[in-house]
Amino acid sequence: MIIKILGPGCSNCKKLEANAREAVKQLGIESSFEKVGNIQDIMAYGVMSTPALIIDEQIKVMGRVPTVEDIKKYLL
Repeated sequence: MIIKILGPGCSNCKKLEANAREAVKQLGIESSFEKVGNIQDIMAYGVMSTPALIIDEQIKVMGRVPTVEDIKKYLL
């Protein structure tokens, strides 16, 4: 599973990454994380509001920071 955090590195981006890592840890899922900060790369996903969470190339959330519990639902 590949999890991507899209955003410029703002505090919400960091919180999203922390929540995603915690969700993966709680579920015991094997995954890799990538940070995408380049605005052109972000726009290539069709994301206009950051932060965004991409799981296996599917947009799950954009423009907000989901809770650990929400992210766990996206991972299952």
